[in-house]
Amino acid sequence: MPDPTPEPGLFGVDNLPYGLFGAAGESGGPDGPDGPGGRRIGVRFGDRVLDVAAAARAFRSPHAGLLAAPSLHPLLAAGRPVWRAVRAELRDWLGSPAHRARVEPLLLPLDAVELHLPFEVADYVDFYASEHHATNVGRIFRPDGAALTPNWKHLPIGYHGRAGTVVVSGTPVVRPCGQGRPSVGTDAPAFGPTRRLDIEAEVGFVVGTPSPMGRAVPQTAFRDHVFGVCLLNDWSARDIQAWEYVPLGPFLGKSFATSVSPWITPLDALDAARVAPPERDRPLLPYLDDGGLEPGGLDLRLTVRLNGHPVSEPPFATMYWTAAQQLAHMTVNGASLRTGDLFASGTVSGPEPGQRGSLLELTWGGRDPLALPDGGARTFLEDGDEVTISAWAPGPTAGSRIGLGEVTGRVAPASAG
Repeated sequence: MPDPTPEPGLFGVDNLPYGLFGAAGESGGPDGPDGPGGRRIGVRFGDRVLDVAAAARAFRSPHAGLLAAPSLHPLLAAGRPVWRAVRAELRDWLGSPAHRARVEPLLLPLDAVELHLPFEVADYVDFYASEHHATNVGRIFRPDGAALTPNWKHLPIGYHGRAGTVVVSGTPVVRPCGQGRPSVGTDAPAFGPTRRLDIEAEVGFVVGTPSPMGRAVPQTAFRDHVFGVCLLNDWSARDIQAWEYVPLGPFLGKSFATSVSPWITPLDALDAARVAPPERDRPLLPYLDDGGLEPGGLDLRLTVRLNGHPVSEPPFATMYWTAAQQLAHMTVNGASLRTGDLFASGTVSGPEPGQRGSLLELTWGGRDPLALPDGGARTFLEDGDEVTISAWAPGPTAGSRIGLGEVTGRVAPASAG
């Protein structure tokens, strides 16, 4: 019998990201393994998917009932002690040679299953945490003014997005329509499909344990509430956004689609990737001060591909605000957390031109077209373009890597209706 352990690989026993899968070609509903939809919890292991419910039954796990759900929601809500216990079981089942005979039949080829949105998105918050991205955007839009707004170094800036348009990787992204700035010589706004469709390479954080309304969640409770990490593409219509965002911020220019990976990597899988965030040059209020706490940054190495061609490699370790600070800030006013809440880092950009996480930055607002290896060029996305974001992090042993499930989206033409 073949050894199920993939060596080497980005998705071995030190990773084990969670997802939701069903039979390929059957979208179905979330009816459970015996229902018509057949959706069930899976864990990626190399280029295969472990049927977690079947494994839990085979090994008579005390968590079998929880893991038989047609959704990750019950597991997310169960809390950190259960997350750790289930992860320990999975590592044992998949990592021990003694279990090969029982595990092997439960490993399905990745290309033989259909992956679904891995969790039910409750609320969605997007931040603006990269100093390099914020500085680039400020210089593009305010070339004669300060690049950063006066509040930027004092709090993680964010906005509330639309949970209902968070979609799983592979879902087509229909070019949105909306209003744009009036043409020169007229007061009437333009209307039609966006001509400046963009991407934002981001990292998302998935909340498991909820919190009551009226109680802030401190940075020290981050691990108790956040289940894991996924890659995220915050699609953006820059012309619609530019016309609407004053004075209340992003709205239709962002809400049409947000793509996420089908795989959620547990926080515990990224312990070896923890790094200190960049040095802060402003004093922080106590609830945001992370001095003396465990390092809140993550050494994630992202790659953005446009139509298969690498165009950027944003480093997440450069993010000024950490996810723990973002969580503390979004609850400091007493706002509650719900199981399935998703909050995103904001565009990940580094200090070098080849590390920018959006076309807005890579083309400097459309001024400098991005040359592609096939001879083409882009300022913003065209219909049919496909964008893929992938990432890896250092693993627990020398030279090992932890992979994050990639997120892909292809641009479809604007709806005729």
